[in-house]
Amino acid sequence: MSESVSEAVPEGFEPLPMGYGFTDALGPLYRRVEESRVVLGLRVDTQHSNTMGICHGGALMTLADIAAASWANVARGLIAGAPTINLSIDFISGAKQGQWIEAHEEGVELKRLFGFVRGVIRSERGLVARFSAVFYFPDHPGMAQDGVVKPVAMRGLLGDDTDAD
Repeated sequence: MSESVSEAVPEGFEPLPMGYGFTDALGPLYRRVEESRVVLGLRVDTQHSNTMGICHGGALMTLADIAAASWANVARGLIAGAPTINLSIDFISGAKQGQWIEAHEEGVELKRLFGFVRGVIRSERGLVARFSAVFYFPDHPGMAQDGVVKPVAMRGLLGDDTDAD
């Protein structure tokens, strides 16, 4: 199935750039930018599936975590280290190999050092999972991989994959 995955990506989605560490392991991962909102999606393939041929809960949790962290950072307007403090997910239905799934934001609330995010993962057949997450926003740049806090667009989440350094 992997060879035909790129053909089956819905219109408006583009590949998420590589170089985001563990995020790369979930790929191929795609994004669609809608104004200041980001929708993440993927075609369930062999590497995302369990022995029953449905998307593994770990893959769904990883997608939820990546999406929620992205939304929290977009809301902040910064990309910096934002460790996950809590991730809670309810698995509603399965997504079979070959199905397209998308993570959609349902709300982001920012506090001084914390971000609270809610979202859902949907397939063409309906709701797959709902989740909530809490992220810690350190008040120092030491959590950023390179020690530098950057505006969101500079790291590619909103479509500008150039680095202003």
